[in-house]
Amino acid sequence: MKSFLCFIAIALVVQSTALAQDWPQWRGPNRDDISKETGLLDKWPANGPKQVWVNKSSGLGYSGFAVVKDRLYTMGLDDGKSYVICLNTKDGKEIWRTKVSDWYRNSWGDGPRCTPTVDGDNVYILSANGDVACLAAKDGKKVWSKSLVSDFGGKVPRWGYSESVLIDGDRLLCTPGGSDGTVVCLKKSDGSTVWQSKDITEPAHYSSIIVAKSGKQKQYVQLTPRKLFGLSEKGEVLWTSDWNGRIAVIPTPIYQDNKVYITSGYGVGCKLVDISDTKNVKEVWRNRVMKNHHGGVILLNGYLYGYSDKVGWTCQNWEDGELVWNEKRVLKKGAIGYADGHFYCLEEQTGKVGLIKATEKGFELKGQFQLSPLSKKRKPQGKIWVHPTIAGGKLYLRDQEIIYCYDISDPAKKKTE
Repeated sequence: MKSFLCFIAIALVVQSTALAQDWPQWRGPNRDDISKETGLLDKWPANGPKQVWVNKSSGLGYSGFAVVKDRLYTMGLDDGKSYVICLNTKDGKEIWRTKVSDWYRNSWGDGPRCTPTVDGDNVYILSANGDVACLAAKDGKKVWSKSLVSDFGGKVPRWGYSESVLIDGDRLLCTPGGSDGTVVCLKKSDGSTVWQSKDITEPAHYSSIIVAKSGKQKQYVQLTPRKLFGLSEKGEVLWTSDWNGRIAVIPTPIYQDNKVYITSGYGVGCKLVDISDTKNVKEVWRNRVMKNHHGGVILLNGYLYGYSDKVGWTCQNWEDGELVWNEKRVLKKGAIGYADGHFYCLEEQTGKVGLIKATEKGFELKGQFQLSPLSKKRKPQGKIWVHPTIAGGKLYLRDQEIIYCYDISDPAKKKTE
């Protein structure tokens, strides 16, 4: 009996570890760009970590990665069609691809923008044209599909639908926008409609929905150009807070301890909102310390980290919004991820990647390398915009049709864990 219980305990630990290493959706397990992995390098060699593989045939676009067990899921445009693509994480070889949408054209770059969401046996995606689909994770077989435009009255945003769908229990949520209701909730099993939020009719932009649990009440929080808002599990509007977003509202909201943080670029800035009383939502502070265009902001130990336009990499206090420090000499504008005490920063213009030891006390470069080769198919206006993904001791990056995998694990640490 003791042996059996010991076996069960070990199995649970192994299962927990495996799950902790997965990156099943946009910005990771909790939609915050934080990986729970340990045993990673604290400093990189002169030429950066070892490149494990490169895949040069995954199609154009800005789709990020979902990584579950030994499979990576993404999207790409190839032969005038948008595909969901599954790769083997060990060698980067393609396992399957499934067409989900027609060609999406845009002056900043053609192709899909969504990061797939993996839940159980299925993969859920949204194309730049507004096609929502559920596919079998095993072989890519299509289970169901809907259109945010024809089925829910949505309108494709100027630079394409870029949201990554949220799976919450047996539900899928996403943002068609428009007069029929900004947010729609579907049954993830068959795509049938649960509700559409007809009491709020803001247009869709580029942010993704998050789940917030304020007290005993679960709510869905989304940001549009003019409104930050929370919806009940029935699709009722619980609260709204005005916003002055310009041109493109992109970063995903951040939630912690009954407060929601948002930021936008184009000189707009950021703010923190207290939603503990949904009948009397209060703005805690608002300023322009963080003007994050895209690339993301990470909340860690009471401080916010991200790139603020025209200022540089920035550390901001969560409680009062005050500037702690900024740094623009080492790395320029880009996307950010976090794991095992370090930030992973990717320059959008050059493809330079930096390992940063960042705390509220300062910014220290612990290694850097240059993505190679870079895409020759990227449109001149487009940049390297896919966020870093950290899973299973590997760092995954992308420049259009080229996907890169690097080994960032530290063998010495693994021996002591």
